[in-house]
Amino acid sequence: MKDNIYTALRESHDRQRSLCRKLLRSQPHTERRQELFSLLRIELAAHAAAEERFLYAPILMHDAGLDSSRHALHEHHEIDEIIEDMQVVRKTGAGWLAKARKLSEKVHHHLREEEKKFFQVSGKILSETQKARLAAQYRKDFQRMHKALSAE
Repeated sequence: MKDNIYTALRESHDRQRSLCRKLLRSQPHTERRQELFSLLRIELAAHAAAEERFLYAPILMHDAGLDSSRHALHEHHEIDEIIEDMQVVRKTGAGWLAKARKLSEKVHHHLREEEKKFFQVSGKILSETQKARLAAQYRKDFQRMHKALSAE
């Protein structure tokens, strides 16, 4: 099967789902919880940046994709806000775990909606050539962002 933007995005979506599950199962007062949160935060940020550049932006240029792109961007912003809240709260308390559950729910909702709705809308707008080109651009930018965020 030829690589396309949707295949590339689903790889990150699968990692996000897995990291959310592991984070919620992690034990309080452990380095593993902090490590999982950091991995998830970096995965989400690198993915969102590259996805916004190489899927949302091109779709925003079409009337048929305007509403769905705006909605997806809004959900990315909501996820960012939850992550920010989680960074300032102690990672051992019940409040932090409640925020982690909220994050996981929001991430799962966003991914489900994106895969079931946004991919269909954008798939009708983009040509096969564009889908392949965007996949290469997304993967390159994702790797660059992941590396930069990991170095912070």
